[in-house]
Amino acid sequence: MRFVLRGSPFVLTALLSAACRSTPPPPAAATPVSADTWAVVDGREIKREDVEKAYRRAGQAAQPSDEEVLTAKLTLLNDLIVQDILLAKARDLKIEIPPGDLDTAYSDARKNLSDEAFQQELTKRNLSTADMREGLRRELLAQKVVEREVGSKIAISDQEITDFFNANRAAFNIAEDAYRVAQIVVTPVREPQLANRSGDDATTPQAAAAKTQMLMERLKTGAMFSELAMDYSEDPQSAPRGGDLGYVPVSTLRNAPPALRDAVLNKTPGSVNVVSSNGGYTIVLVVGFEKAGQRDLSMPDVRERITSTLRGRREQLLRAAYLTALRNDTRVVNYLARRVVDSQGKALK
Repeated sequence: MRFVLRGSPFVLTALLSAACRSTPPPPAAATPVSADTWAVVDGREIKREDVEKAYRRAGQAAQPSDEEVLTAKLTLLNDLIVQDILLAKARDLKIEIPPGDLDTAYSDARKNLSDEAFQQELTKRNLSTADMREGLRRELLAQKVVEREVGSKIAISDQEITDFFNANRAAFNIAEDAYRVAQIVVTPVREPQLANRSGDDATTPQAAAAKTQMLMERLKTGAMFSELAMDYSEDPQSAPRGGDLGYVPVSTLRNAPPALRDAVLNKTPGSVNVVSSNGGYTIVLVVGFEKAGQRDLSMPDVRERITSTLRGRREQLLRAAYLTALRNDTRVVNYLARRVVDSQGKALK
């Protein structure tokens, strides 16, 4: 069983890795560093143990090869580099995590596990409670920086909504009766193009089951489906749109796998059902039902759908640009990457 806030130690794994690779590394520091120093960020060291802890927190597939282990640790180190840059930004912005928020994140991380089972997981991964809480604190801080610097500054104008509608009018012409559907996808394997806001990624069937149960409990207590989809869905296409799949024709649904078909057809708007397949899960929300015909901007859900789409696109773009700009303004030396190259992939031997 894995913890809810897991995977890479920070949000936006794909974007963070891309940001770290966006510029060539600066010249090596003149002062020699120890073998346990895997990176230096503006004079701040990231140690081997920092990456090892992140690796143990993430949980891995059974019996990975040496190359897979090293690849995973290089990715985690890239994520930690950008996280370190964002934590420095958090100090500049005087952003802090209230104790209550950290307690909530910690409770979510151990949800569905008894005290005994949770402690067994920590022991198995050679982690302490303090390790878990510190990892969560850093994740939350980094996420808050991006939310303040990027998310809070995104505004979609009425003109943009109108222009999008006019350019895509045919998409709002419903040729046959259709259901508007949203989804949260949870897979039992590591996703190479994760695009959710938290970086959360289940990588085993057990972790996928626990994550799905957590999400269903959140929905039962009133959490917004779209927010949970943006934070946790592992589908890179629909996650930035809050899981929105738009209108799915009845004929398409009738040809879908039976479990998915039955989760939507003849269900009332607001219905939520879980579909399982091959160790993964899809939480399906029936947003609404529409008879055939042309739809227009006088309909609130049309504007909402367009706004969500435009906001998701812009947020992805601005996050990538923001992280890259921060990385460009920071002196980083990735010693592990250099050692891997110099040793032809045998740096950890």
